Amino acid sequence: MKKIAFYLIALFLIPSLVFTGCKKDDEDTFDAQKELTTYLVAQNLDLNTILGGFVMPAPDNGDVSAKYIIDIRTADEFAQGHIEGAHRVNLADILTEAAKATKPILVVCKTGQTATHATTLLRLSGYADAQALKWGMSGWNSALDVWTPAIGSIAAGHANWTTDVAPTNLTYSSPKFSATSITGAEILKERVALILTEGFKTVSASEVLENPGNYFINNYFSEADYTNFGHIKGAYRINPLLISDNTMNYLDPAKPVVPYCYTGQTSAAISAYLRVIGYDAKSMLFGMNKLNNASSAWTSNKWSASVAKNLPIVVGN
Repeated sequence: MKKIAFYLIALFLIPSLVFTGCKKDDEDTFDAQKELTTYLVAQNLDLNTILGGFVMPAPDNGDVSAKYIIDIRTADEFAQGHIEGAHRVNLADILTEAAKATKPILVVCKTGQTATHATTLLRLSGYADAQALKWGMSGWNSALDVWTPAIGSIAAGHANWTTDVAPTNLTYSSPKFSATSITGAEILKERVALILTEGFKTVSASEVLENPGNYFINNYFSEADYTNFGHIKGAYRINPLLISDNTMNYLDPAKPVVPYCYTGQTSAAISAYLRVIGYDAKSMLFGMNKLNNASSAWTSNKWSASVAKNLPIVVGN
């Protein structure tokens, strides 16, 4: 009887162990990052699509009545002056507010940088026509200008500022992350929710300029601008930066990835995207406008106080 009981226990226990082992193997081999990036390409959500028309300048007449305006500044900043009809919410709650939108969304912040970060996450969440207000409220009304005190030329004459040719691109493995979901669509939702919880991740231009070896820096300029305007020593020039052509794998996932551009607005959008797909990405604040605003070599996307308009604002809540 003892032998029969033993065999019966074994008969039921062995299949259970086999199935448990298979489940463990499946969990170990499932590549959530690969599932997500494959889904993004299939849904036409590669980075170039996300960046297509992602900002809009303040119209000269101030008419943004065709937009559902979401202002993600603090309550105090909002009270100092906001666009009529704007809806103020915290960045973390933007998807909840977006679900109420009856028009294409326009995201507003102080400088345009947090707004472009948010716009990437909105576009990845199905709001394909979401845009950010270029230059933020600083560009809307000069009374709210925080750009002017932020610009600088800290790179001029600096030992880590150069016109050298770009380093040769190397190919790296994709970053890895775990997910509770198994489909690309659900993993995307999970990742966007996580990035919204984490907030907008940034690094100062002075920190990157002083310590370029601590980061994988990607200058998102054209080839001509990269050389002619100068760049941070050791910065790569990966542009386009896409999943579909494997140029995304030129980024080193072992280091914090710092994209930078002219205004910090494109790099904010890029860093949000990179964080969703698993990179430890941080946007370099104010971009070229902080590094070398005084340079006469470039004019496009350069901030000056004259960029700010004097469009109507509503004071108070």
